[in-house]
Amino acid sequence: MHMSQQMVGQFRRRRLVVAAIVAGIVLILTLTVGVIREENHIEQQAQAFARSAVTRFDKLFSPLDISASNALGLVGLSCDAVRQPLIEKLAILQTVRAILLVSENTLYCSSIFGARAQSFSQRYPELAVNNQHMLLTTDTLLLKGSPILLLWTPQSTDNRAGILQAINIEMIASYLLEPSQPWVERAVFSVGGKSLEYGNPLIEPTQAADGEVTYVESSLRYPYTITLYGPSPTALALSRLPSQLPLALLLSLLTAYIIWLATATRMSFSWQIGYGISAREFHVWCQPLINARSGDCYGIELLLRWRTERQGWIPPDVFIPIAERQNLIAPLTRYVLSDVVAHLPLLPRQPNFVIAINVAASHFHQQAILDDLDALWWPAHPVPQLVVELTERDALPAVDQQAVTCLQRRGVKVAIDDFGTGHSSLAYLKTLNPDVLKIDKVFTAAIGTDAINATVTDMVIALAQRLDIRLVAEGVETAEQADYLRDRGVDVFQGYYFARPMPLEAFAGWLQHHRQTVAEQTVAEQAA
Repeated sequence: MHMSQQMVGQFRRRRLVVAAIVAGIVLILTLTVGVIREENHIEQQAQAFARSAVTRFDKLFSPLDISASNALGLVGLSCDAVRQPLIEKLAILQTVRAILLVSENTLYCSSIFGARAQSFSQRYPELAVNNQHMLLTTDTLLLKGSPILLLWTPQSTDNRAGILQAINIEMIASYLLEPSQPWVERAVFSVGGKSLEYGNPLIEPTQAADGEVTYVESSLRYPYTITLYGPSPTALALSRLPSQLPLALLLSLLTAYIIWLATATRMSFSWQIGYGISAREFHVWCQPLINARSGDCYGIELLLRWRTERQGWIPPDVFIPIAERQNLIAPLTRYVLSDVVAHLPLLPRQPNFVIAINVAASHFHQQAILDDLDALWWPAHPVPQLVVELTERDALPAVDQQAVTCLQRRGVKVAIDDFGTGHSSLAYLKTLNPDVLKIDKVFTAAIGTDAINATVTDMVIALAQRLDIRLVAEGVETAEQADYLRDRGVDVFQGYYFARPMPLEAFAGWLQHHRQTVAEQTVAEQAA
């Protein structure tokens, strides 16, 4: 029983290991998915910010562009005639610092300073020569040193006439480029290779710092780009990992509990037994029963062995108790019956040859053993004598004792196995009226070493002889034990001294060799 408990404990530990591994995998996957989802969220927020900034700037520049196009008719008129309309437009367009008119490649009129006379191509070659429509530069007239954006609207394709608007880009950027923490730390407005960063009044190149990532969004209508700098989405997502840990732990523990419940059947020892039956991992062996007087083979006791590719050989004292507790002992008994029926042609076809099979007390319930014998044993028309050995691990209820009577009426002998170690009593012997008592190997091993158990052995032998019950001694391993039991009238021996358990297929060869050995010994004794 101790070994069976150890085996059950091993399966429980395996279930625990599987549940722990799955829980760990779920925890890692959950946190990984959380980090990836957070990374995507951060990237989406940054890109959304860039697109929104471009949209806002486009909406700002669009009315300025339209207003300049509508005012192209003023180009070429005298500055005195157009200055007042320019001032009125300046008042309407609050983001514009100044409006300048260009005609014949000359800046000839300013809404602030009035008439001017300055070469347009020399003053702003980027606009006049390079055909740019925007220029990020520094104001040298009104607010010296402050950044401005020049928006050029040409009247002709040669860029020699048109309207130039000086936009207060620093004020606009302070409203439209405010970073959205934590995914955007810096926002930059760039035109023609020149950049204006939020919070920095200087126009100067910008670049990403160590660990920063860059998001760039360009306008489809105007020649500018919005560049955003922010922390790595991975680093930012990992920094938020502790907040996701409780939910991930809860999910992993829930999954572990589900796995624990799901493997309760498949990873249990009872499931392994059921699988072993269906996969025919069990093997029926036998151990010869020896006539104590003649030395002839009296019969065999059927034994069950289990070998799996997963764990190798599993001892019977491990799986038999578990099978009894899990109500799987009857399927194992049916397995033995069907296998021995298939091997009947290899066994002696003699009425006095005994085939003994162990049957648990639970198998007698509602006469189930009779139904199984009717289905498996009797249809094979067996010649050998069947002996049903009732194990004493469980007491046999009175209602199931009727099955014993039915077996005996049909010619089946009934034996009490491991007598003296279970629930047997004098009343039990009287109600069952067994044909055979099997002395447990514990008492056999005590011969010559344990006076108390040896006395019990003598009492059992005397009791069986008084009730005219045949005796079988189990666990005979020495000649001293065999002589002691033979002298006291034990009928049959079983033990390693005569033969070890063997596969059913090997019994025919062993029997032939044994008979030859017995015959030679008989001849030698007669000659002596």
